Amino acid sequence: MLGIDPSLLDKYIADGIEVRRSINVKEIVEVSTTLYERLKNGGKLITFGNGGSAADAQHFAAELSGRFMKERKSFPAVALPTNTSSITAIGNDYSYSEIFSRQIGGLCSEKDFVVGISTSGNSKNVVEGLKKAREIGAFTLGLTGKSGGEVKKVADRCIRVDSDVTSIIQEVHIAIIHMMCYSFDEMLE
Repeated sequence: MLGIDPSLLDKYIADGIEVRRSINVKEIVEVSTTLYERLKNGGKLITFGNGGSAADAQHFAAELSGRFMKERKSFPAVALPTNTSSITAIGNDYSYSEIFSRQIGGLCSEKDFVVGISTSGNSKNVVEGLKKAREIGAFTLGLTGKSGGEVKKVADRCIRVDSDVTSIIQEVHIAIIHMMCYSFDEMLE
């Protein structure tokens, strides 16, 4: 057989399953309840990250403004990485580390639920965005990898995925986002 030894992929799958099993479901319910309360009281979801985490942020916002599993009204949700004009203007005029904090400064209120996603937990622009949201009084959640990095120091809550493998962390971040959306939908009934 050409290519990779299939047992390596079996191990990758097994490693991912083990990490998913380590998710603290109680913690997911707690942050989902906070999300529900914030949106119920006029807040919005604001989410951001870089690279694959930017795509995860967009996915989260789409699940709330569209629908996850149940038909329901749309909820206000914004993914900051989608505004390329802001990203390039802020990056050019200020610095790349300010692309989320500047947007947060203009969009965020104390009613909001803000999610910064960074597999390392050390993405400077994610850290700065969470700091700014917390300064405004919004609830801040960090989604990171094992160490939590700087994000764990600046977010109100930090859910750390028990892995140092970026692709597994990203897969589990999507699972966490889906569990939050599932919990959110259940609270609406």
